Amino acid sequence: MYQYIAIAAYCVVLFLTLRDIRIFRRTGIPSYRKGALKGLVASTVILAGTVLVSMNPEIGLVVVFIGLYINRKGMREKVFNDANTLDRLLGKTDI
Repeated sequence: MYQYIAIAAYCVVLFLTLRDIRIFRRTGIPSYRKGALKGLVASTVILAGTVLVSMNPEIGLVVVFIGLYINRKGMREKVFNDANTLDRLLGKTDI
């Protein structure tokens, strides 16, 4: 069960990182570049936690949660004006 939680966290962080990369490539806004770099570091930490979960679930999940804490994003510029939920999810921008 713990392994599934760690894998889900890894997938979510990777998806959000790829979304930030796509928004940065489209707009060139530096805060999305910073978010993408933080996402890469966080996904590496979460992957290590996912490996540790099989050995010791408590320590592994603590490492996963540390990775999720690293992944938190700061303030961002407004890049969505009239986008619906699917467009925001996929990283399509109005700029």
